[in-house]
Amino acid sequence: MDATVTVDAVRDVGPGTVAIEFETPADFEAEPGQFVKLSADIDGESYARFYTLSSPGVTDTFEVTVGIDPEEGGPFSRHLESLAAGDTIDLSGPFGNSYYDGEARVVVLAGGPGVGPAVGIAEAAIADGNEAAVVYLDDAPAHEGRLDALSDDGASVVVTDDDSVLADAVADALSDEADEQVFVYGFADFVEAATDAIEAAGGDADAAKVENFG
Repeated sequence: MDATVTVDAVRDVGPGTVAIEFETPADFEAEPGQFVKLSADIDGESYARFYTLSSPGVTDTFEVTVGIDPEEGGPFSRHLESLAAGDTIDLSGPFGNSYYDGEARVVVLAGGPGVGPAVGIAEAAIADGNEAAVVYLDDAPAHEGRLDALSDDGASVVVTDDDSVLADAVADALSDEADEQVFVYGFADFVEAATDAIEAAGGDADAAKVENFG
């Protein structure tokens, strides 16, 4: 669908990272892990970027998590960072097939901005009474409060800035349960490392739901 959505809140959730919560427009339906396109005209130029949902649902509001690079971020990133409650922006979507679909156990491997869908999917699984594990690689973690809450609620959560421990953390997170679904979200280098780790642990990387951010 195409809609103009209203900002409900903008929160700092980590170094150079904001979570933008929008009021859910009528007839908008999306699953944790899907993504939307946000677009705006800035100084006469049109900009659009894709952002994966970081909320476990979309009933009243939904959220995306945006990383802001102060040196490399362009006009659109700065525009998103400047948004406040009551502002509007254009939206299209949702898109993507790498989403939570009620699986009995989810394992979410996240690099950098992949933490957004990771927390959303894990929260949705826990709310459904299912199991969740998160392995998150980042040297400046975001959403630490939500990750701590997930751990308190029984999820397995590993946060590390050390690439060398990724393979062991993935092996520990995987199980032999029949209805286990692995998700991978992050940039290309992380996706490659994560899928290699899945295979090294005896898992099936081809069965993972993967979203490569480029």
